[in-house]
Amino acid sequence: MMPEDYQKFYTRVEKATKILTSDAEPEVGPTPKEVIWTKNKTKLYRYVSDQPKKHKVPLLLVYALINKPYILDLTKGSSFVEYLVNRGFDVYLLDWGTPGFEDKNMKLDDYIMDYIPRAIRKILRNSQADEVSILGYCMGGTMTSIFAALHPEIPVKNIVFMTSPFDFEDTGLYGAITNEKYFDVDKVVDTLGLIPPEMIDFGNKMIKPMSNFYGPYVSLVDRAENDRFIKSWKLLQKWLNDGIPFPGEAYRQWIREFYQQNKLIKGELVVRGRKVDLKQIKANVLNLSGETDIIAQPHQVEALMDVISSKDKKYMNLPVGHTSITFGSKATKITYPTVCDWLETRSN
Repeated sequence: MMPEDYQKFYTRVEKATKILTSDAEPEVGPTPKEVIWTKNKTKLYRYVSDQPKKHKVPLLLVYALINKPYILDLTKGSSFVEYLVNRGFDVYLLDWGTPGFEDKNMKLDDYIMDYIPRAIRKILRNSQADEVSILGYCMGGTMTSIFAALHPEIPVKNIVFMTSPFDFEDTGLYGAITNEKYFDVDKVVDTLGLIPPEMIDFGNKMIKPMSNFYGPYVSLVDRAENDRFIKSWKLLQKWLNDGIPFPGEAYRQWIREFYQQNKLIKGELVVRGRKVDLKQIKANVLNLSGETDIIAQPHQVEALMDVISSKDKKYMNLPVGHTSITFGSKATKITYPTVCDWLETRSN
């Protein structure tokens, strides 16, 4: 490197260091909303807009029990929620909140059998609608599929699954990490009670450790003079580091019955005494995977299509990753219009 190249490099390092040590955290969740229902730590939000609602069928967004759902409404101009609202949808979000130690005995059964059905009934009353659409992202989609299979009496017209895993037979390095020969989930849950977010984040990053641990900071130094990149980088890092604890009993189920035993796709999963049969899903379905997704790999997502009974169903493998499906330039250009165009024709 020439002396001037060294100077440019150190200038970028200096700016990156300032970003990491002194810059204020960015604001997130800019789309106006109001709380219309609560249960324990969970809140049901309705997004407020002056624009007229163009579609009769309201839309509920269901996220995972990991991290916080504001990834769907990160910043103006790059917010899935904002885009949906601007396209005339009546949008709701189920925010699970931050569990405390007193919630360590919460099971997936509780979220699927109590929280989601009651939230949807509130939405139907609030919107004076006869049917509802659901968009489940990541684990939120897996939970939504179980809910839909077990509640045929609730009028769900459309379901969008977004990078949601259904088949856990081949999960790559995730399968190796959670293999029951080496990972004693009972010991983990019985010892910790509430699974700390740092443990979950570490497990996710270990799938590709070099790129996950060091990659973001290398990119920050390389592009420290790009203000637009820095804004996006800070927003995404805030969300990635803003994890929430995982209720122990729900975690025990998630690891054992999904990753270790693959019960859902096999039709062996039992929730509150009832066997989950995905053939009971008859709603219109749009199932989206990401080509570069290593958390919910395309084959894990696509497996749903062979077991549901929906007559109107479509699978698409988009050129995105697990996070870039909902935030970033690819999301705004590909994901947002794909979902909205599909929903618009089925929401009136």
